[in-house]
Amino acid sequence: MLKRAEQALLRAKTAALKPAGLTLAQYVALTELHQQPGITGASLARASLVTPQAMMVVLKSLEEQGLIIRSPHPRHPNVLELHITDAGREALNEGRQQVEPVERRVIDAFSPEELDTLTALLTRWIEAIDAD
Repeated sequence: MLKRAEQALLRAKTAALKPAGLTLAQYVALTELHQQPGITGASLARASLVTPQAMMVVLKSLEEQGLIIRSPHPRHPNVLELHITDAGREALNEGRQQVEPVERRVIDAFSPEELDTLTALLTRWIEAIDAD
């Protein structure tokens, strides 16, 4: 059931982002770049839960669209920092306007008590998996 719920959410967010001209992977990357300016591609891949190779494809597309820029790190010239552009911020804001109603529908489907219970159960799930 958890996988089905996740897939339904991903499908809904993907459809919601189409008018903004973003894929879900691009939206996630822009969100992380907005929160962590100067992050590297490898760190962004980890934060976005994708492989570095998959992230490079996303970054190439974002760069071609002018939504991000890559620049050398001031102390480590072989390391490229990633920064969101003004156009990237605009695309991210448009994407957020499309995604927030989807997320709100999910949250509104539960009472505050049910959300607390769901959060507690999912936290226990994660802790059980990470207990290795």
